[in-house]
Amino acid sequence: MTSGPGDAVYYACGTTLFLVCVLKLPALLRRRRDPLLRSAFLLLLAGGCIMFLAAPDSIVAVNRLSGTTNFAAPVVYATLTAYSGASLLLIIHWRPAPPEQTRRAAFWCVTVYAVAVLAVFVLFRAGRTPVEQITLFDAYYARTPYIREMIVTYLVAHGVAALANVVLCGRWSREVRGSLRAGLWLLVAAYLLHVSYDVTRLIAVGARWSGHDLDFLIDRVSPRFAALSAFLGAFGFTLPLVGPRVARTARAVHQLRQLSPLWRVLREVPTPGAVRSSLRWWRTPPAMLLTSRKTALYDALLALTPYCDPAVRDMAHRAALRHRDAEVSAAACADAAMIVAAVARQRSAPERLHDSTNTSAWRSKDLIPLSLALASPVVQDLLAHRRAPAESSPS
Repeated sequence: MTSGPGDAVYYACGTTLFLVCVLKLPALLRRRRDPLLRSAFLLLLAGGCIMFLAAPDSIVAVNRLSGTTNFAAPVVYATLTAYSGASLLLIIHWRPAPPEQTRRAAFWCVTVYAVAVLAVFVLFRAGRTPVEQITLFDAYYARTPYIREMIVTYLVAHGVAALANVVLCGRWSREVRGSLRAGLWLLVAAYLLHVSYDVTRLIAVGARWSGHDLDFLIDRVSPRFAALSAFLGAFGFTLPLVGPRVARTARAVHQLRQLSPLWRVLREVPTPGAVRSSLRWWRTPPAMLLTSRKTALYDALLALTPYCDPAVRDMAHRAALRHRDAEVSAAACADAAMIVAAVARQRSAPERLHDSTNTSAWRSKDLIPLSLALASPVVQDLLAHRRAPAESSPS
């Protein structure tokens, strides 16, 4: 039935699908009535079962346990047919469409593939397969009455579902962006490999019908398509689920890195009345750590407001404009220079408060440009020529 890759490859693919299945189990238990989740769980479960059952060692074990020669054939083929229906059902529920259209398509999908699964077992029962075939069942029994119909039934059912999913996923991918689009393109690749699996096997079966031998397509070529498609399919269905979370985490980590210069400047600023967070980076989600970091920075900036000197900001703003900085970046540089000067004033003479008004408060609304502005040549030059600019301004 299947060969090429060793048992370990089949079991590795099956384990991957089962692991993804386990990851989805908590969501399924919370939302038992969700048809999309049910379809996804069924698909992953069927896919994992296929990879485990299709391993040569498993085929031998099923035949021995059942006591029926080649009983593994209808078991694997029925499972593969169920997988085909589940994959098409998942796309039907997943892709946006009017509810009535979705229910009608789902009904026909379940009906047709349930009949196909039943047909696989009925045709196997009607035929005769006295010689056990582990890797070349399709070729060996390609001309056996009823068995040949069983083989064609599962291959056609699998191929039709794969082609339908290629079309549906391809069309849908043009309407979406991000991780969902990437996942859909992975699914397109996986289903094209499904089609390749079916085509190579049908070619080998057809060759037997005409008296030729292309059995290598069955035991050496098609199994590789199946193994690769299992991995691509698992990642294709998983990426849209974990992609947004990974993207949010990556953005949070990037923003934490961008805020590092400002944090180094302000982390020692006393913030009376503010609650200092005790979060540890190694056990705190980056998004939560980012929120805590921003809160601490805002508290520090608020505590520095009485020490801010608008004269320092105006001088830095003019210097930034002379460096041909854009107005937005010049404003951020000016605020950064004023804040650094305010920190120096607070440390050297905490009792010398500036006669601050609302106009002396920092103007940047976004912390990240403010943090990045600390590396500006304007701020660095200002600090090099004037160690504590606030001390020379009238208090």
